[in-house]
Amino acid sequence: MLIEILSALPAGILFATVMSITPGPNNMMLLASGVNFGFRRTVPHLFGISSGVALLTLSVGFGLGEALQRFPRLYTVLEVASVLYLLYLAWKIGTSGGIQTKKGERRPMRFLEALAFQWVNPKAWMMVLTAVTTIRLSTDFNVNTVLMAAVFYLAGLPCICLWAGFGTAMRRLLSRPVWLRTFNIAMALALIVTVYPMARQMLG
Repeated sequence: MLIEILSALPAGILFATVMSITPGPNNMMLLASGVNFGFRRTVPHLFGISSGVALLTLSVGFGLGEALQRFPRLYTVLEVASVLYLLYLAWKIGTSGGIQTKKGERRPMRFLEALAFQWVNPKAWMMVLTAVTTIRLSTDFNVNTVLMAAVFYLAGLPCICLWAGFGTAMRRLLSRPVWLRTFNIAMALALIVTVYPMARQMLG
């Protein structure tokens, strides 16, 4: 079994790395969070994303994916909720200068919020569904699910840290309010772009 896992592990790591480091809703928000709040305050957001993707992988592998196949309307509801929530986040980023607000104070996304967001993140669903159905780290499906969840967590976390780090590095360049506002509007538009393929598929 160990030989089987080791032989397939590079493919799993490569898939998780590519999917985690390429642009998507999570990385757009991490970039904006790094700029607005710095890396240290974005750490809970980072761990919330990685934990949320791992939990989503376990849930899909242990039965949720089958439930969605049996009741396709549930998936449609999920798609609609995903698009609406992502558009809401884009509006918050573009208009308030931060990702979340509470009592008028700007703050980064918290661990549980980032974890829960993965359940309405279309990119997270796409990569998890693809992984649990196509990547075989083990012939035992349950073992394969657990291993893939671990791979997503361990390979994905360093990738998304790069986005938050890049945003943090840009803070000094965006110290003027007008530049920061322009950046946040650009990030809001980028987030909307990530929603477009899914919205087009729903309407088409």
